[in-house]
Amino acid sequence: MSDTPIIEVENLTRSFGAVQAVRGVSFRLERGQAVGFIGANGAGKTTAMRILATLDLPSSGRVMVDGYDVLEHPSRVRRVLGWMPDHFRAYPNMDVLDYLDFFARAVGLRGSQLRGRVAEVMDFTDLTPLARRPSDALSKGQTQRLSLARTLLNDPAVLILDEPAAGLDPKARLEFKNLVRLLATQGKSLFISSHILSELAEMCDTMLFIDQGQIVHHGTADSLRYDERAVISVIVRVAGPVEPLKQWVAAQAGLRAREEIRGGVVIEIQSQGEEALRDLLRQLVRDGIAVIEFQRMQQRLEEAFIGILRQQQQSAPVPHPTPPVLT
Repeated sequence: MSDTPIIEVENLTRSFGAVQAVRGVSFRLERGQAVGFIGANGAGKTTAMRILATLDLPSSGRVMVDGYDVLEHPSRVRRVLGWMPDHFRAYPNMDVLDYLDFFARAVGLRGSQLRGRVAEVMDFTDLTPLARRPSDALSKGQTQRLSLARTLLNDPAVLILDEPAAGLDPKARLEFKNLVRLLATQGKSLFISSHILSELAEMCDTMLFIDQGQIVHHGTADSLRYDERAVISVIVRVAGPVEPLKQWVAAQAGLRAREEIRGGVVIEIQSQGEEALRDLLRQLVRDGIAVIEFQRMQQRLEEAFIGILRQQQQSAPVPHPTPPVLT
């Protein structure tokens, strides 16, 4: 089954009574790919991820993991999948080693294979020095590493991580991010949800945006930062006074000085495409502007996400009121 996508979702829906949490979601995750799953609270992220992890049942649609249907072959799916939930609670009166030993037995490991695998995941997650620490007396970062270690015990081909860096301090977040990068280099397929979009961009090959139960965007971080439908903004800094640059911009059709910055101006280009950037730089130099910095501005991912939601709302059909029933 090596030629099949590691995850394939087709027209997935999930309803809770009158509430439709997931509405017609479709996407693919190729083997060895890392995908960031993004959405506001209540957008349907966790519901979709729980269905992938065989912890919830879809109302309709099809979900395949490593070529197996999650409804028809849940036990096979669980053998190749690692699930890290957004909330994790360790057991009292159980140290780190005993905790991982317990879950290693739960996935079917025994004897030397069990001992070797537990030692391997503890070493990978830097938990070996904490082997005899009570599992419910760890810091937030250590607890997240323990949760990841538990997720890795069955050596899964695909990892589903729901808000893995939530609540971590900067040091712990960096450590956890490095672990995720290492897993990616090992060829693991990763499906990660997070509210920290900048970190997802560093860890993931592509981003999947969900809003109100529907996929609203699927693409790379750069495709969001550099949306060709948007006005291009360029930072231009010059040697010497800024005023000649401002006057030059004011005299050009299709350009606008959005704001003055230290040593230069942020210029907006009304025309779109990479050619516009090339032509702007060439014209600046030709007209004698002493350019010392020329850089296209990146749109922050949070801004891009808000922009996508705004476009979605603007394109949504306006509901018509139901006429009253006359009696």
